Amino acid sequence: MLPSALRWKTRLAATAAAMLAAFCLDLGAGAGLGFATAHAQAGAVRAEVGKPLQQAADLLKANRAKDALAKVREADAVANKTPAEQLTIERMRGAAAARAGETQTAIRAFDAVLASGKAGQAEQAQIAASLAHLHAQAKDWNKTREWAQRAKQQGASAGDMDRLLAYVNSQTGDYAAIARDAQASIEAAEKAGRRPEENDLLTLADAQRRTGNNAGQMATLEKLVAYYPKPEYWAAVLSRIQSKPGFSGRLALDVNRLKRQTKTLEKAEDYIELAQLALQESQAAEAKAVLDEGFARGLLGKGAEAERQKRLLALASQRAADAPKLLAEAEAEAKDGNALVRIGMGYSGLGQHDKAIALIQKGIARGDLKNPDDARLQLGIAYLRAGNKAKAAEALRSVKSTDGSADLARLWMRAP
Repeated sequence: MLPSALRWKTRLAATAAAMLAAFCLDLGAGAGLGFATAHAQAGAVRAEVGKPLQQAADLLKANRAKDALAKVREADAVANKTPAEQLTIERMRGAAAARAGETQTAIRAFDAVLASGKAGQAEQAQIAASLAHLHAQAKDWNKTREWAQRAKQQGASAGDMDRLLAYVNSQTGDYAAIARDAQASIEAAEKAGRRPEENDLLTLADAQRRTGNNAGQMATLEKLVAYYPKPEYWAAVLSRIQSKPGFSGRLALDVNRLKRQTKTLEKAEDYIELAQLALQESQAAEAKAVLDEGFARGLLGKGAEAERQKRLLALASQRAADAPKLLAEAEAEAKDGNALVRIGMGYSGLGQHDKAIALIQKGIARGDLKNPDDARLQLGIAYLRAGNKAKAAEALRSVKSTDGSADLARLWMRAP
């Protein structure tokens, strides 16, 4: 989840290219005057110094960084260099060495540029950022922190430096600091009305996991699926919610429904489990739809379990065909709210949403439910199936139980 060393090396290469442009080193075709000619006319660099530096710039453009460094050394060998010439050489040396992976050479060169006192504010910020990355490559974490903070103060990308600092913290095992910094970035983004960076959320979740902050990690994962609803993030959330202390096993069907809604049913067993749970609750149409999906995806109907899976589909199909008649009979005979809610969900599976919602509401209104919040959760699901998100949110927000139903309701409100 955290940035790798390769990522920072890539960033350094990009920074080196940007610095070349900032230092007026001609890297573009047809850009007009070459490096040597332009600086000679300006009186800053003699041709014997400028020519090999121009060649170094051309070599860097061709991704030949080590050859470029050789040309920098050729320029440095010229006698009686002026301070302006030496400064230009150090700028080129730093950019080429950073690209070539010669970390200490690049550090010394950029230190020399800053020591000259000739670098402007923007150049100082850019060099400070480069030095932060270079010291990270050298695994000098104290220097990395020092230069990253300095780069931020001088106007370098705060996001880039914050990510680098998070990487440093990970390398030193300071996960409390990682969590604190990532949390601050997330809160700042939300306060500004922006979506937090995906990497900040991942970093925070990982740091919370490493520090044993399970409740915090779950809250962060929920934010992750809210802002970046990828199936893999939903899978992480749903795998954890069922292991939460006090989570009731009777909610298994609703958990698996949410897995299907978030496209995290990935194995044949997932589809079979959901279909069987639905059949046990007289949700035949839903069971058939689940199995049809599993067969369409090629997850069912293959291997040693193929025949059993086909028999289960045949059973679900027959019950689904009989469902309208059976549900009507059950409705006429319903003696309590629990039966009405179950029948209502059966109609929801058939796509008869208005009737489904009315029956669930009637079941809730009777006041004799064993688990009223389960019914409110299912009412929210029925509204979502009907496409009424506003009413669904109203029903789901009313779920308050601490046995897992409120957690599920909150997640259903985030479901795509």
